[in-house]
Amino acid sequence: MWPGIPICVEEEFNNWYLRGDIGMSNQQLKGLDNALYAGNSINPVGMGFDSAAFFGLGIGYYYNEWLRLDLTGEYRGRANFHGMDIVNGGAYTDEYHASKSEWLFLANAYADLGTWWCVTPFIGAGIGFSRNTIHSFQDINTPLGGVAFGADDSKWNFAWALHAGFGIKASQSTTLEFAYRYVNLGDAMSGDLTTYTGTNQFFNPMIFKGITSHDFKVGVRFTCCDVPEPVPPPQRTVYQQPLPPVQQLYVPPQQTYVQPPPTYVQPQPTYVQPQYAPQPQYAPQPQYAPQPQYAPQQAPLMRKG
Repeated sequence: MWPGIPICVEEEFNNWYLRGDIGMSNQQLKGLDNALYAGNSINPVGMGFDSAAFFGLGIGYYYNEWLRLDLTGEYRGRANFHGMDIVNGGAYTDEYHASKSEWLFLANAYADLGTWWCVTPFIGAGIGFSRNTIHSFQDINTPLGGVAFGADDSKWNFAWALHAGFGIKASQSTTLEFAYRYVNLGDAMSGDLTTYTGTNQFFNPMIFKGITSHDFKVGVRFTCCDVPEPVPPPQRTVYQQPLPPVQQLYVPPQQTYVQPPPTYVQPQPTYVQPQYAPQPQYAPQPQYAPQPQYAPQQAPLMRKG
């Protein structure tokens, strides 16, 4: 972290957002009421407010991808008021002129309905309080030549609102919002009416009953700020003994046998020793019969005398 500069930590603040809004109001009221109306026939004509600008700020929290909550405060600029009462069937008229402003504080909840192409539609509701102020009220009675004035006065009221719109993701941390809002601001009241001479018979402020507004607004939501990464301080060089060299193991290359193409070899002549014909075998010599053996001759017998 840089000294003196806060760093937006995503893990802690990525669900929080700040918002700002500007818009235009279109306001109505149910009618006016005054203590002098008792016993008279009042027919209001052309009661209404002109449009007026407003702007607001707020802080919110993304509870999950479907639900978010925020607190907003806004100042609603002065909207001119004009109208007229026809009293007792045309006996006389009262012409009214004034302006009105508010401070509006709301706690809101929104349901985001999914995102398509960076566009997220939503609906929501809010409750809170409104401080309504009536400025420079005038009651002019032209036929009778009368006029009455009411000092500025303010009144706190319970307020509630309904929201609908869509957000467009402009960047990782910025969402543009276009929305419609119906808001009920309650009642408002002028100061006590007095004549131009400063006299008054009793307390009779003019009551503005049931003020509502159809608002159209444009806003922007900012999530955690984008900041550059801090530059780490330089590190001191620490001597480290080099590691011994890694012995590389010899891996013999894998041999791939490639069969050589056939080569024509001319056959060499082979000498074969001739085999001679075997010698003829003669028949065995005939064996002759043995010669006869003659008996030996005996010598004559001689008688000695």
